[in-house]
Amino acid sequence: MTAFAVNPETLKQTLLDMLGARAKHIDVALGEVCIVVDADDYLVAASQLKNAPGCQFEQLIDLCGIDYSEYKEGAYEGPRYCVVSQLLSVTLNQRIRLKVFAKDDGMPIVASVSDVWHSANWFEREAFDLFGIVFEGHNDLRRILTDYGFIGHPFRKDFPLSGHVEMRYDAELKRVIYQPVTIELREITPRIIREANYGGRH
Repeated sequence: MTAFAVNPETLKQTLLDMLGARAKHIDVALGEVCIVVDADDYLVAASQLKNAPGCQFEQLIDLCGIDYSEYKEGAYEGPRYCVVSQLLSVTLNQRIRLKVFAKDDGMPIVASVSDVWHSANWFEREAFDLFGIVFEGHNDLRRILTDYGFIGHPFRKDFPLSGHVEMRYDAELKRVIYQPVTIELREITPRIIREANYGGRH
């Protein structure tokens, strides 16, 4: 593990001083700093984190979506969809985790940060494809992993394990077609060996 130059508590204070009220919550756990910002402040906060002295997080190294609907076994009552980014400052040898929650569970929307960090482009497309999170301002928001005719968003907790439809090649039509899923759902219980002398042991 790489040792970072800045003490996490020092970095936390730097972020608080720079972001002010835009920082809804900042936490330090296991030597890592995590900051939560409101969806309305997300784009401005991202730009500040990239450019402000003491921050200079010039690299976005990862961005993903999270579905909190089953978090804490259903006891969680906050917003369902979250976007999490991992930011790195090569200049200052420090990193943070940036989180933003979409306000509307029915239509999760947050701003795109692809103009702040170009590497966000495909990450945001992936989060859109798999979670249905819309990144407002993205210049090419379309599916990136699933097929163009795919129905739903497969990383959502309520998405069926077998999917909604399946595809196959139809020899008569000479093309790929979609049809209802024909997989029979069944529970597979692994065989448990209980013989006392199994494997030649006595």
